[in-house]
Amino acid sequence: MTRKASETTIDRTASRPLHQQVYEALLSSIREGKVPLRGKLPSERELVSLYDVSRITIRHAVRELIRQGVVQSQAGKGLYVVDNGGGFELEVLKSFTSTALANGHTPGQRLLDIAVVRASLDITRPLMIPPGSEVIILSRLRLLDKIPVVLQTDWIAASRAPDLTGLDWSVANRSLYSELRELYKIQPRRGQTTLSARLASRAEAELLELPQPGAVLTVDQIAFDERDRPINMTSLIHHPERYPLTLLQSATGDFKHYG
Repeated sequence: MTRKASETTIDRTASRPLHQQVYEALLSSIREGKVPLRGKLPSERELVSLYDVSRITIRHAVRELIRQGVVQSQAGKGLYVVDNGGGFELEVLKSFTSTALANGHTPGQRLLDIAVVRASLDITRPLMIPPGSEVIILSRLRLLDKIPVVLQTDWIAASRAPDLTGLDWSVANRSLYSELRELYKIQPRRGQTTLSARLASRAEAELLELPQPGAVLTVDQIAFDERDRPINMTSLIHHPERYPLTLLQSATGDFKHYG
C-alpha cells in the first residue's frame, strides 16, 4: 500500500460515499495480501495521504472494518488484521456478512422471501410484541464464495423497521444488522443462542446441496438492544461441513467478543 491509492480506487463522481470506497479499497488490499494476516494497517495520517480524503472519512471506513471483524485495535500499537483460524465463530452479535469477511471469504446471498405478515404466537411471544402483530420475515440462502452454506430466516417487528422490505436484498453483502444500525439506530447489545441438529428436509437439502439423508445444524438466536428489548429472532440451518462453527469462551465462561 505504498502508491497513491486515490488515483485508482477513489471516484469522487461516484454515488457511493467516500468512506464506503475507502473501506472497500482497504478490504481489497487485505484480501490481496498487501496487508497480511496479523499485519499492521498504515496509520491514520498515512491513510489520509494515501487516499487523499479527510480524517473523518478514514475513521468511518476503519470503524466499519473493526465492526466487521476484519481488523482489531491494539491499545497504543495500532490496527491489525485479524486471523480467526479455520472455523466460523458462533456469536449472536456478529452478522453472517461480518463473519465471512473476517475469515477472508466473499459473502453472498439469494433472497428466498421477504414479506410483512401477521405473526403467530410462537413468533410474537419471543419478540415481546402483541399477538397478531405485523412482523417482517426475511428468508435468504447465504453463500460463501458463491457456495450455499446457510439457510437464514429473520423475524423483526414491522413497527421497529419500517420500509425494510423496500431495500434491495439481492445485494451480495447486505447485512441486516448494518441496516438496522444505519437506518434505525438499533444496536444489538446481547443475545441468546440455542443449538440443535436434525435431518434436513428435501427442500433444505436441495438448497444446501446436501445428499439425502443429510444432517443439518440448527442455530436459533434472539438479539436484544441496550434496553433489553428483542430486536430480531433468527433461525439458521447450517451445512455442517461447509460452515463449521467455533465457540470461544474465557475461563469465566464468557463468550469472546470482537469489534
